[in-house]
Amino acid sequence: MKAYINGVGSISAQQTSNSKDFLKEIITYNSNALAAIEPDYKAYINPTQIRRMGRMIKMGVTAAQMCLKDAEVAMPDAILTGTGLGCIEDTDKFLTAIIENKEQFLTPTSFIQSTHNTVGGQIALLLKCTNYNFTYVHRGFSFESCVLDACMMLHEKKANAVLIGGMDELTPTSLKLLERIGHVKNIPVQSSMLLETNSPASIAGEGANFFILSGDKTPNSYAQILGCKMIYKPSSIEKIKAEINQLLDQHNLSESQIDLVLCGWNGDNAFDEVYADLLKNTFPQSSSGHYKHLCGEYHTANAFGFLLASHILKTQIIPESVLLKNRHRTPKNILLYNHYRGINHTLLLLTAC
Repeated sequence: MKAYINGVGSISAQQTSNSKDFLKEIITYNSNALAAIEPDYKAYINPTQIRRMGRMIKMGVTAAQMCLKDAEVAMPDAILTGTGLGCIEDTDKFLTAIIENKEQFLTPTSFIQSTHNTVGGQIALLLKCTNYNFTYVHRGFSFESCVLDACMMLHEKKANAVLIGGMDELTPTSLKLLERIGHVKNIPVQSSMLLETNSPASIAGEGANFFILSGDKTPNSYAQILGCKMIYKPSSIEKIKAEINQLLDQHNLSESQIDLVLCGWNGDNAFDEVYADLLKNTFPQSSSGHYKHLCGEYHTANAFGFLLASHILKTQIIPESVLLKNRHRTPKNILLYNHYRGINHTLLLLTAC
């Protein structure tokens, strides 16, 4: 299977909208939630259309436009989007209106835009794209499902340029709920010191990250995807290790040949132990890094990790802000391992072009 990352577009809590200056300056936060830094949408979307769009729709459409421009692709052969909770700002508006208006005189706009596939639909409408369009809503598997679907399409020669993206948004209401159920810390945290907190829960985040995957390598290619695996509720760490070894064996790679292991550490001491065990006992010689102190935790946060791995393989530079140990190795093969609250475990294997 040959799948190349030929373009990227990102809106996150860092200055990632300009890929040329990717993570050159790190923005640190003292909060329990990292909000996305939104660009001037008028440069990407018609101003008359902007006012009708919800916040996540604007982020998703703009990140997709950035990606297409970066890859120099006018019309993708397919559009695949992944999200954990969808456009919850519009969902919030619609449910609030139901209560305040006593279920009468409701405008349909917020309801229409609250559906999970709204972003994919809006991208298709703006591009006038009538090709395959699908949205995955599989919690921590949402983005990786897009990767897997795109890779299968490329392998079967059903497409040559597939636009994929992972996005989620944060609202004041959703943040309160995440705090209440213990998924987000209820006190401010210095984001750069996230791994030192040693306490339950993480910091919330949001963002939209898009990619063009193609079966053909170009001068602009960032990296090649070798494999993708999703593991649902593994019974033990040994099960995860077995899946990793199986993935490496499929591509004739040994553990010592993985130059960088990017893990989804999120500062939650109830779930970070698996990363520490893996790095200590399975990849002791590999460099290691993390990224959720830059983007926060959300269902499709691994799309940011995928973006980070792509930039590292293209530039051959590991940013100081993500490195945990062992910088002496030149990154050629990267394993991106993430899990969402111990339920959805994902593995993405990437290599330099």
